[in-house]
Amino acid sequence: MKIRKTPSARHAAGKTGGRPPEPHEAAAPGWRFTLPLMLGSSLNPINSSIIATTLIAIGHTFHAGAASTIWLVSALYLASAIGQPTMGRLAERLGPRRVFVAGLTLVGVGGALGTVATNLPTLVAARVILGVGTSAGYPTAMVIVRRWAADREPARTGGTLGALAIAAQVTSALGLPLGGLLAAAAGWRITFFINVPLVLIGVLMTFAWVPRDLPRAERTGESVPQARLDLPGIVLFSGTIASLLFFLNDLHHPRWWLCALVVVLLVALVLWERRTDDPFVDVRMLSRNKPLSATYLRVCLTFLLNYCILYGLTQWLQETRGLSAIGVGLLILPMSVFAALISLPFARRNLVRSALYCTAAAAVIGPAGLLLFTSTTPIWVLVLITMVFGVVSGLGVIGNQAALYQQAPAEAVGVAAGLMRTFTYLGAVLSSSLISLSFGDRATDSGLHTITLALLGLGAVLLAITPSGARKLKAS
Repeated sequence: MKIRKTPSARHAAGKTGGRPPEPHEAAAPGWRFTLPLMLGSSLNPINSSIIATTLIAIGHTFHAGAASTIWLVSALYLASAIGQPTMGRLAERLGPRRVFVAGLTLVGVGGALGTVATNLPTLVAARVILGVGTSAGYPTAMVIVRRWAADREPARTGGTLGALAIAAQVTSALGLPLGGLLAAAAGWRITFFINVPLVLIGVLMTFAWVPRDLPRAERTGESVPQARLDLPGIVLFSGTIASLLFFLNDLHHPRWWLCALVVVLLVALVLWERRTDDPFVDVRMLSRNKPLSATYLRVCLTFLLNYCILYGLTQWLQETRGLSAIGVGLLILPMSVFAALISLPFARRNLVRSALYCTAAAAVIGPAGLLLFTSTTPIWVLVLITMVFGVVSGLGVIGNQAALYQQAPAEAVGVAAGLMRTFTYLGAVLSSSLISLSFGDRATDSGLHTITLALLGLGAVLLAITPSGARKLKAS
């Protein structure tokens, strides 16, 4: 992988009248710099969750069943899993602000198309466009932060990175109730249209407050020729991820030919990327960078636990405890609030190792507490145990994001951040399969305990692999 020059001191000094910034000026990014990045990074999680409460209404509008409307969820997941590292790569090559604004523009197009869609295929296409567009937000934001800090020593970016993570957590948690409220007030189309004003605000803030990208000669290095984009690598990666997600999506009736296709495409991807001078996914770097590979594994396990609680436990609360959708939302709300609150001090002080250790411990304590759950467990106990998973959700995101920022090569942080989101979606799909296999037709106590035992084993794995990966990280 060719090393590209980071932003020069001359570019970094652009906002200070042509002189290099003083140390106190470079202490931390301001809120104007951070706010548009938070908005852009939040569009993917909010569009992932906001659709959930409108699927039935959309099905009624287009006379479609659950098997058809579920593609509105799967389409965005698939587009995002592939799009995140791809957008990160484009950000590294073309400039992060350019790709950030292009992604926002696609989100606006997808939102507008969904607002006027007259059939389900058009709505699915709108969700694909939304998935691709929102994929630009997070990886490009990571590249922007990394390049901002390159010539600012000492630059404290922990607060900005924490803000990106917390914004994603909050908007993901608010997506479900927000979608319900918007749909109740103005119909399901408003959940698509809401993207349009958000995009306009995001574009204006980006042009006003996010530093411009370097000219091409400075970005790539005048003496280094611009290599071509690794299109075969992107195609092979996309095919591998798509085949894997489709295979994992229905383990009740496993399609083994898809599993074989995953293996073939993965082998082809590794062989191709090893012989390419400027690979899309630097497999040689990943094989050498064991801590970064361990971070991806932790991310997958962490989100597998999170999504099992968000979707599996909530299903059990409705079908076994008889709680309404509003009641389940209120019961889960303290977990989401606690996740955001506990993240704040760890993010501000950049307590990476502490966040990872607390996440690993909670990943064992939480499932152990779930083993006590029955249809007669008091509500206050349910709330208390779910708040333990708030630690997994909040500190897991903060710790792993900060770890990736330290471990990924500066010239590849966009792809690295995008791959982290890909492993997030892999955890989500695995959780869906685990829930489906455990519950079957109905969520029961025994099914919940089956999920819990699996989560307990996964938590033990997370607890075992965390110390070796966290030991080499900076404490603060």
